[in-house]
Amino acid sequence: MIINEALFSLEDQTLHLIDCVKNSQVFQNYLLKRKQMDACPEVQALKRQFLTEKERFERVADYGKFAPDYSEKQRNARRAKRAMDLNQKVAEFRLAETDLQRLLDEISQTLAQTVSPDIKVDAGNPFFETGNHHCKGNCHG
Repeated sequence: MIINEALFSLEDQTLHLIDCVKNSQVFQNYLLKRKQMDACPEVQALKRQFLTEKERFERVADYGKFAPDYSEKQRNARRAKRAMDLNQKVAEFRLAETDLQRLLDEISQTLAQTVSPDIKVDAGNPFFETGNHHCKGNCHG
């Protein structure tokens, strides 16, 4: 890597882009929803319940159906996860998180396509719709 003014300029532009993302309404909404979720006693109780049930299931998971109460422990973990996921604060946070991820994916895709239409960007979402998909689904593994 050659360290010159062009590199410093790119670094400055990167820091500016980061500031723009941090100042965006999408990011501010993400922070707000996370704060609301983290401050909610009901969500904390649901998280604790889920982690407890998950740990109980993980203790017997390696033994599969031969473990006592395997199905019951698995079902309890799934119920606890579903209860947590259906909480309004958690659902609102997950939507805000998805919106932020979509923004970051779009930025990555735009940067890559500006350099070359042949650059493939792993957007982390197999249903990512933006960009040129000339790989016909075979470029991601």
